[in-house]
Amino acid sequence: MKPLCRWFLFLLILSTSTAAAQNLNYEKQARSFVNELARGDYAAIMQHFDATMRSQLPEEKLKQIWQGLIAQTGEFQRQGRVFSQAKGPYTMVNVACIFAQTSLDCRVVFDQNGKISGLFFLPLQDAPAFPLPDYAKPKRYTEKELSFGKEPWILPATLTLPRTEEPVPAVVLVHGSGPNDRDETIGGNKVFRDIALGLASRGIAVLRYDKRTLVHGRELDPATLTLQQEVIDDALAAVRLLRAHPAIDSSRVFVLGHSLGGMSIPRIAAADKKIAGFIIMAGPTRPLYSLLQEQYTYIFSLDSVISPLEQEKLDQLQQQIATLQDSLALHNSAAKELPLGLHPAYWQDLLAYDIRAAAREITAPVLVLQGGRDYQVSLADFEGWKQALSQNPLARFILYDDLNHLFISGSGRSTPAEYQKTGHVSVKVIEDIARWISEIP
Repeated sequence: MKPLCRWFLFLLILSTSTAAAQNLNYEKQARSFVNELARGDYAAIMQHFDATMRSQLPEEKLKQIWQGLIAQTGEFQRQGRVFSQAKGPYTMVNVACIFAQTSLDCRVVFDQNGKISGLFFLPLQDAPAFPLPDYAKPKRYTEKELSFGKEPWILPATLTLPRTEEPVPAVVLVHGSGPNDRDETIGGNKVFRDIALGLASRGIAVLRYDKRTLVHGRELDPATLTLQQEVIDDALAAVRLLRAHPAIDSSRVFVLGHSLGGMSIPRIAAADKKIAGFIIMAGPTRPLYSLLQEQYTYIFSLDSVISPLEQEKLDQLQQQIATLQDSLALHNSAAKELPLGLHPAYWQDLLAYDIRAAAREITAPVLVLQGGRDYQVSLADFEGWKQALSQNPLARFILYDDLNHLFISGSGRSTPAEYQKTGHVSVKVIEDIARWISEIP
């Protein structure tokens, strides 16, 4: 590769901010930023920049930098691993970008308001070493890399298999919202890797995969994307893959959904009646916009004071929610006028989805798990599952008082900063899932 100009590699513009931290998943934000770069959606990127970045790196200049980078590295192909580190008031996220001729890190710097205040293109950096949980026993399992799905949406995956000659039960892991990797890396944590290694150490195979919005974010049309394309189609394809695998007991394939993945379980169940059972971890039963209101209010209230800027954001969210509830206004709205910047098609799909009504149709075994310290999906949702599944004699519910949204133990009120600390899914969760699966013939 030709040496990249210093201004490609070391473009960094920092500004200061004193506003309180918000409930933002910076790694997902950074992945979305890279997708927007790849699509050439520079206008959308400007919305994420702070004032200094918008001034010093306007659309045309950013376009020149990206196109100059492509000229030297070849076409952008896909994203790779991601990791984040906090430095003072900033969070730095490194997203591996694979080009035709080389790979680079795109380092996106976020300020305390969640605005992008810095940007680097750097040689690939080594991600911080991530320890195995104590319950992972590497001598008891192997890991195989594979891919599945139909063109053009082929997804890379990892199958974690117990070391045994007998066919084993298996679980497909279905991610939460955003362009998640197969490990469901969130801050300093890898939720799905923990679950995969923990269950495989106990005789249960696990398939985890990079999400379609991560692998094919550039090709997907955000204006037509719905939950079906984002989550459900690939989860069903993963189930079919496991059923056909010679090491798997085809009659004992389960699906585990976390957060948005948990919310998707009733639709997955309706589409494939042969799935042996379902595990719902922190799955919402209320509309997503209700959770957003609750989450924002919780975060802004952590310091006991809602600032004028925070109140402005709450008012803006309320106005966006009002648009959702007016079908004509929703149909005619731009994505930037709606919660999370999602297009009308996505919200129309969610608004038509009655989670509890769909859950009442599930006749297979269901295990619902909830963390008592979870502020993203609360006990109100846990109770919603209890009500919706009250007529299913095969439904079981477990509440863990000390666990947060990632099912990691802690004390006191959970905060976004907690996600940046490296931890592991509680061994109690691993053992409960393994025991539950072993009890299902």
